[in-house]
Amino acid sequence: MPDVVTVKKKCCKSGPRCKKCPVVWKRLETAGLAERLDKRHYEPATKVPGKAFKAARK
Repeated sequence: MPDVVTVKKKCCKSGPRCKKCPVVWKRLETAGLAERLDKRHYEPATKVPGKAFKAARK
């Protein structure tokens, strides 16, 4: 995982959601796996587990 992730401006609402989707990173933030730096930048707290990332993309 990179140090800082820049998300897209708008969600495309595809299924499953893409890895740069702002909704996915918001879900990871509420789960305590990422920290929001500003409007479009998130910092993963640790290495995000695959199962948690997959669940956030559903």
